[in-house]
Amino acid sequence: MTTFLRLHDVSSRFDTALQEFGGSAFALVLRVFIAWQFFKSGLVKVADWGSTVALFRDEYHVPLVPPELAAAMGAAGELVLPVLLVVGLFSRPAALGLFAVNLIAVISYPQLFTFECPAALNDHFYWGALLLVLVAWGPGKVSMDAWLHRRAVL
Repeated sequence: MTTFLRLHDVSSRFDTALQEFGGSAFALVLRVFIAWQFFKSGLVKVADWGSTVALFRDEYHVPLVPPELAAAMGAAGELVLPVLLVVGLFSRPAALGLFAVNLIAVISYPQLFTFECPAALNDHFYWGALLLVLVAWGPGKVSMDAWLHRRAVL
């Protein structure tokens, strides 16, 4: 039994070290990766605004919002929220906002559910899961949120 307890103690020390250093590095890499996916999409939208509005008018069927407003909201969300996520400022609301953008993208583009786009649909599920990880566990210690929290506590 003592050998088992010693092994557990060693494992616990490893867990603590991993949480202290690895968790923050992982959260930073995760924030940058997921932000880049959405930011690229936002850049494509603003690069050719006429085509973007036409896509929202003809292809994407965003419920309850006119196509021009939906295009502007989508582009704004994909350009502003990723920056907040990378910096780590208002990280949870930014991740939740990107989750909403991702969800609306899936809902408003029914072609994702055809057999022609399984990889694209899988990407959206993957991004949604990663965003929920950030919502649940936060941005880590390498973030403006953590820095502001430390300043507020002092």
